Amino acid sequence: MNLKKSILTGMALAFLFAGCAKDDEVAEFNKPALYWYKQIGSSVSSGNLDKADAYYISLKSEHMRSPLMQTAIMMLAQAHMNNEEYLLANYYLDEYNKRFGDESNREYTEFMKLKASFLGVKDVYKDQKLIMDSINNANKYLMRYPDSPYTPLVNTILVRLQMSQYLLNENIAALYERTGKPEAAKIYREKNKGSVVEMADITPPEKGIVGKIFD
Repeated sequence: MNLKKSILTGMALAFLFAGCAKDDEVAEFNKPALYWYKQIGSSVSSGNLDKADAYYISLKSEHMRSPLMQTAIMMLAQAHMNNEEYLLANYYLDEYNKRFGDESNREYTEFMKLKASFLGVKDVYKDQKLIMDSINNANKYLMRYPDSPYTPLVNTILVRLQMSQYLLNENIAALYERTGKPEAAKIYREKNKGSVVEMADITPPEKGIVGKIFD
């Protein structure tokens, strides 16, 4: 099991135990799939996603092959996306692809994963790998689904990420210049050579480099 899956599994278990202990509720088990599904929907509607995650684990453990699993997973992915919990949104999208992904729906779920990764960029200095991975994934998406209805949004995501990468390299180069390290500055300026965007194309935003495109 890789690190990401270990972290997410641990988070899911934490949600389970937190949900069971909260408000001294009596632990529930051995319920019909529809019961767990309704509890997930009710918890999502009330904004209690911790409890919704716990109910999902009960549904999964007791009724893994239930036809309700498919809708429940996507419901939770969307709920965490709306709540700006992009790591958990990606967890559920991975779950969906693993269990139900096929040619008829993978185009949509891969777009949702890309959107979650893009929106998950909060600090370009700390999220450099996420930016680079998202750029690679956006390019792969455009190659894999050239006629996708999501192509305009993916192109916008890609340009925003490329601008972020360009500004990041420029800012780091400027920092090295100010601290008397011209050779290090040159390395980061070289990274921007051949970029599809140029400094003249970029208006640095007042709040954040990535910005919002899904409002």
